[in-house]
Amino acid sequence: MTDEPDLLVDDRNDIRTLTLNRPHRKNAVTWDMWARLRDALIAAGDDPGVRALVLTGAGGAFCSGADVSVLTAGHPARKMRLLTQVASQLQELPMPAIAKVRGVAVGAGWNLALGCDFIVATPESTFAQIFTRRGLSLDLGGSWLLPNLVGLHQAKRLALLAETIDANQARELNLVTWVVPGEEIDLFVDDLATRLASGPPVALAQTKALLNEGASGSLRDALGAEARAQGVNFATVDAPEAFSAFTEKREPRFSGGWALDDLPSKTMAGSRAGENNA
Repeated sequence: MTDEPDLLVDDRNDIRTLTLNRPHRKNAVTWDMWARLRDALIAAGDDPGVRALVLTGAGGAFCSGADVSVLTAGHPARKMRLLTQVASQLQELPMPAIAKVRGVAVGAGWNLALGCDFIVATPESTFAQIFTRRGLSLDLGGSWLLPNLVGLHQAKRLALLAETIDANQARELNLVTWVVPGEEIDLFVDDLATRLASGPPVALAQTKALLNEGASGSLRDALGAEARAQGVNFATVDAPEAFSAFTEKREPRFSGGWALDDLPSKTMAGSRAGENNA
């Protein structure tokens, strides 16, 4: 046991890392910790200086789920609303999120990883939808995430049998994006997060939302959403910057700035010029 916070927040080069920090419990999450994680996700989503997010665990484990050994007062429905808020905030983050998974990711811990946009694991990582072994059913979005990611029959296999699978099996089911050696995972995730953080933040946010919504919507809905999203993208400085970088044969410098920020000053300058010429 230590006096360290159970959730660590680190900012570096536009990348925010949230680390679940209860290694003595394989980072099992208490109810108070769920609230802190929810608040940390809200803060990240509201911070324009955060352009990529990494979620990981301390001490060789990602997360062993909710800590059911810690009893707290309150109706279960109130507690489940907290889990709902965490899952929603994670899904709706405007910036890309990466789960860096060492060791176990089980129950709500696995669904926490599945709620991210990318999962990077090591060969030693293991995964389980452990809920039925505890007399419980899926939570933290698992009942939506699994069927959307692997199809209904494989989702039932994982959830009803509560099997433990390794990283390579998870990769074959498209539940892990990359499997890399343990000694390489930090550099791999740092490089991935850096590449994402250097991208056009508004376009990345629009694309992420389109894919999330399109996964369970109709083609007509997707086409309408795409048209609206492009209108937002064209109103940023990033679209013309990408074109300039292409013609100048250099890497683009994306900022997510709003192209109309200086329109009032230009309009006023034009009006004054018109008055002087009258």
